[in-house]
Amino acid sequence: MSRRDALDWAFPNAERIESRTVVLDDNQAQAVERLARAPLPSRLVTIHTGLAEGRALGHAFIDLHTVRTLPEALLVVLESDGRVRAARVLAFYEPRDYLPTGRWLAQFDQRALAPGLRLGGEIHGIAGATLSARAVTAGVRRALALRQVLLPNPVAAASPAAAAGAGGR
Repeated sequence: MSRRDALDWAFPNAERIESRTVVLDDNQAQAVERLARAPLPSRLVTIHTGLAEGRALGHAFIDLHTVRTLPEALLVVLESDGRVRAARVLAFYEPRDYLPTGRWLAQFDQRALAPGLRLGGEIHGIAGATLSARAVTAGVRRALALRQVLLPNPVAAASPAAAAGAGGR
């Protein structure tokens, strides 16, 4: 799935999707890692915001990380209140046997960043694919932490000032 297809899937009712790239400073990176309880693969982050009728429908992050030795791209779509709307694997280069299913990914739906959002907590593991489960859980936690650090006020996220410099679809 291309980036554009993924964002169209994430925000099917959006009039437009704005993308803004941010380079996290030291304090922001440390805050994200602390909240996510996972390392950041990169300080370069792109926030995609779906907009309709002048309001934010939600935000999406594409989390690129290594599962075992090969890359995975995970799309995490967040509601405007910061809860997970959906998580979807966009690219997965490990053996297909380790690919998380849609049913497993649905465990993240409507979850917020909380201590229980972890494997062995609110999230069940995948038998034989522990590294995949850990990687996806960390990716979802990173997206939730990024939203909390970069967009603490959901109203501000939809304002013209917040969107300044954002690229369109």
